[in-house]
Amino acid sequence: MDLSARSVEDLLQELRLHQTELEMQAEELRVAQVNLEEARDHYQELYEFAPGGYVTVTPTGQIEAINLTGTILLGYERSKIVSRRFSKVITPAHQNRWYRAFMRMMKQAEVDPLEINLELIRADGSTFYGHLNCVRSDDAHRGRLLRISISDLSQSRRDELQSRIAAVAFESQEGILITDPTQRILRVNLASTQITGYTADEAIGQIPSVLMGSPRQDEIFYRNITDTLLIRGAWHGEVWNRHKDGSEYLVSLIVTAVKDDDGIVTNFVVTFTDITFRKQAEEKIENLAFHDQLTQLPNRRLLLDRLKHALAVSARNRQFCALLFIDLDSFKTLNDTQGHDSGDLLLQQVAARLSACVRASDTVARLGGDEFVVLLEGLGKQLSDASDEAQALGRKVLATLHEPFQLGSFPYVNTGSIGITCFSGDRLDTVEEILKQADLAMYQAKTDGRNTLRVFDTGMQARVSQRATLEAELQTALREDQFRLFYQPQVTETGQVYAAEALLRWQHPQRGLVLPAEFIAPAEESGLILQLGSWVLDSACAQLAHWATQPSMKDLILSINVSARQFHYPDFVDQVHAALDQHGANLCLLKLELTESLLLKDVEGTIAKFKALRSYGVRFSLDDFGTGYSSLSYLRQLPLDQLKIDKSFVRDIPDDANACSVVATILALGKTLNLKVIAEGVETLEQRNFLTANGCRYFQGYLFGRPMASEEFTTFASANSER
Repeated sequence: MDLSARSVEDLLQELRLHQTELEMQAEELRVAQVNLEEARDHYQELYEFAPGGYVTVTPTGQIEAINLTGTILLGYERSKIVSRRFSKVITPAHQNRWYRAFMRMMKQAEVDPLEINLELIRADGSTFYGHLNCVRSDDAHRGRLLRISISDLSQSRRDELQSRIAAVAFESQEGILITDPTQRILRVNLASTQITGYTADEAIGQIPSVLMGSPRQDEIFYRNITDTLLIRGAWHGEVWNRHKDGSEYLVSLIVTAVKDDDGIVTNFVVTFTDITFRKQAEEKIENLAFHDQLTQLPNRRLLLDRLKHALAVSARNRQFCALLFIDLDSFKTLNDTQGHDSGDLLLQQVAARLSACVRASDTVARLGGDEFVVLLEGLGKQLSDASDEAQALGRKVLATLHEPFQLGSFPYVNTGSIGITCFSGDRLDTVEEILKQADLAMYQAKTDGRNTLRVFDTGMQARVSQRATLEAELQTALREDQFRLFYQPQVTETGQVYAAEALLRWQHPQRGLVLPAEFIAPAEESGLILQLGSWVLDSACAQLAHWATQPSMKDLILSINVSARQFHYPDFVDQVHAALDQHGANLCLLKLELTESLLLKDVEGTIAKFKALRSYGVRFSLDDFGTGYSSLSYLRQLPLDQLKIDKSFVRDIPDDANACSVVATILALGKTLNLKVIAEGVETLEQRNFLTANGCRYFQGYLFGRPMASEEFTTFASANSER
């Protein structure tokens, strides 16, 4: 019994020991499990929150797994990117690179890890550069997998790009110097050595102002730059530098202070660009914009600017200014006869003479053509004093312009017409009004005989207004057919009417019959003479056609006056032919009366037009002969039928010996050239007798008949056509 009892006790004790051992093993197992779970959680945490994205890609290219960093990097929720093809997060430009890399990693039997940079696409469409580390693993159950770690290269690429940009910028076309706080040069770029001529070795250790400074800037100038840098941290301006070879050049200079975190200057960065040529170009452009290139005088633009300034100054100091508007007389004649080279030479010499006449503070400008302007400032507070001083200068200008000019090989005597206006800033005059006033006064000087000066007054403005009104009325008269042709008989020495001159009249609705002396000049200036001339031509051809139906009038010659401007119009020959053809008039009965002035322009073209018209049968009379500039050589070339002695000579015969001599000479010239000569303005028997005695056979004037309306002239001519 005792043995059995001990055996049971031992057995129980053994059981207790075994239970204890089991409990210890269970605890160890629990602790191991806890440690395993903690290790797994730690691994998961390391995996999920790793610095880079981890992606597992299947053999078909699909994403099997991705860590949290990867989802954040690519901008996707995990559920929306898992099972998606990895190629979908790669930009199209890099697809081929990815495909080649993927195929190599998945198809080759043995392969080393691969690193590749690709541009990836986030879920929102933005892109970034990623660095991919690719490792292949062969799983017995899942097959080959590609494990990819992705890191964002954006910042490193930006840093690299900035470094490259900085390197390129330092070696840019701008010169760059880097100095220490004492302004000793530490580093220079290639452009700096090219601009200054100093090598890097020669420049380093030097002070920029000592190395490149120009005597145009003194020590104070450079001290001011330093003071500005200390206060503001930067300075910008233009500085003259001296090249190593001694030549000077202008630079646009920027100096910037570099400071540390405590605000202490550690360096200065100096950037500079050679702007010498640019500055010269700017000055040339400014000169072209504000100066006349022929004379180098201020042009209209600069004059207007100075005139505005003069008005402002005058308003402050209460002093008068004056403007002289100068126009050269007969400049167009010089250009037409001697060529534009002579005209340009004259303008240059005039500019020099005008500049010599004025004070240094005055402005001489060329408006264009042969128009010059002199601006005088500070002429005192009394209008009369300012006017006297301006007129004194004007007379001085007239005198110097009248002195002979040397134009190449020949001397040339010129005159000018001057208009003067005085003004002050407190009279509310505008720049445009001042110029207009001086211009009006100049035209008045021309009207009064040229080579003189006139001072503006309000009456001039009134006359201009009247002229503008007259031009408007002329346009109305053309539209409403208010013009009429009157006919003055031209007779032979026996009194027989063989021809007529058509004379233009204006049947004004209020003023009655207006003579050409009042409206021809304004029509010439405004250009309306072309329309008037066309109307006269058409009406005269219609009258010729009408006379052709009457036996007593059918052979009558009709003369019309043609202005030089109308004759030189390009299609004038066609106009004449069209008018004659339209009305069926006899071309041989139309005579064109032209003045000698038309010979001053395009002589060859003028002669060609004469001959073209002559080929149609049209006749020609040279009107006002003896008052113009006819050259005998030109007269010999023109197909003229008649010379017309101007009435200014006829008026003074037989009492004025000079007039008698001129008339006799013209008659003799006509006979020599086999031309008919007609005298106009014959009013007395004494005049007729003198003319007849000297060989004149054709006459026109009040002695034989005044200008008449068509019906009256027809009656008169019919009664005097056969004697």
